[in-house]
Amino acid sequence: MPDVRTRESIRSWMFDQALPFWATHGLDPDNGGYLEQLTLDGQDAGVAFKRTRVAGRQVYVFSHAALMGWTAGAELARPGMAYLATHAWQGPDKGFARMLARTGEVLDQTPDLYDHAFALFGFAWRHRMMRDEASLAWMHRTVDYLDAHMRHPGGLGFWHELPPTGWRQQNPHMHLTEAFLAAHEATGEVRFAETARRLVELFRTKLFDVRTGTLAEYFTDDWSRAPGDDGRIVEPGHLMEWCWILNQARKQLGMDVSAEIRAAIRFAETYGIDPETGMVYNSVRDDGVVLDAGSRTWPNCERIKAAIALWELDGVDPGPVIDAAAGVLLKRFLAREPAGIWMDAFDAEGREAARTVPASTLYHVFLAFAEVLRITD
Repeated sequence: MPDVRTRESIRSWMFDQALPFWATHGLDPDNGGYLEQLTLDGQDAGVAFKRTRVAGRQVYVFSHAALMGWTAGAELARPGMAYLATHAWQGPDKGFARMLARTGEVLDQTPDLYDHAFALFGFAWRHRMMRDEASLAWMHRTVDYLDAHMRHPGGLGFWHELPPTGWRQQNPHMHLTEAFLAAHEATGEVRFAETARRLVELFRTKLFDVRTGTLAEYFTDDWSRAPGDDGRIVEPGHLMEWCWILNQARKQLGMDVSAEIRAAIRFAETYGIDPETGMVYNSVRDDGVVLDAGSRTWPNCERIKAAIALWELDGVDPGPVIDAAAGVLLKRFLAREPAGIWMDAFDAEGREAARTVPASTLYHVFLAFAEVLRITD
């Protein structure tokens, strides 16, 4: 288990720093919903857009915080729910818009699978916290749209956007799997379990190569890895993130994904960690060659969750990985003023590389840290 000092530093950052800060500075009092980005000194960055995915992620954070006893979270999740329902939703034939103006007008009406995944994820956690009919109705409304309009006609997975352009992508399918599992955990409904099961099977049969432990990012229409360099990109953070999601499927649905979890962690820990800094690389090639030696906040969070998945699967002590990854986060990424924000990216030379503080990152940090508290408390 992690050192007690790590655990208490995590708890303090969550409840004494991050949540109070974002409750005060992360909301948009003039237009509703949440701010998309802050400046490096914690002020409104004034960007002209808001993404649907950020609203879903912030609804999750505040709902989960409320379930953990931070009672203010219940009310703070409400603006995100209202924003999704009254501004982002374009109707049962168009789904959620990808991007809105600060004042709520649609800037990009593209239905994006990634955004729908986080809308569903936010509604699921809101329902888990409130047990309300409104959140449940929005969960089904979201899935109704996905089933009617975004399922791929070949039967495997979904379109990543409408109309579809470019390679097919694993990333939105990963978050969609996470969202369906959250919906199933919140409701116990078979509908959510069945789609989650199909998405896990897509991972096992098409997205992931258990022999090499590699997960591609981009695919052709029939789920073959994209030709050339695009098909060889591997993001260690996504491998680690999938491990935690697969472990949820193992626990909730009884799926045997042990080999996949072990192989993914083996590759990510072997090739995805900078041996000098301990930070997770942004990307490597499928043979382990480093492509982008920079590091963002989120993959270091996912390393924590992968270690917890392996502990629940095989009993491997997650303490050393949690202490190392949390140390990197707390000392480098999160050690900012005002307390509760972060430096979101470092380049390959270890220099600060982010110009703003993206609100979307809070989901990653909060979930990873909440998992540490779950297993230690």
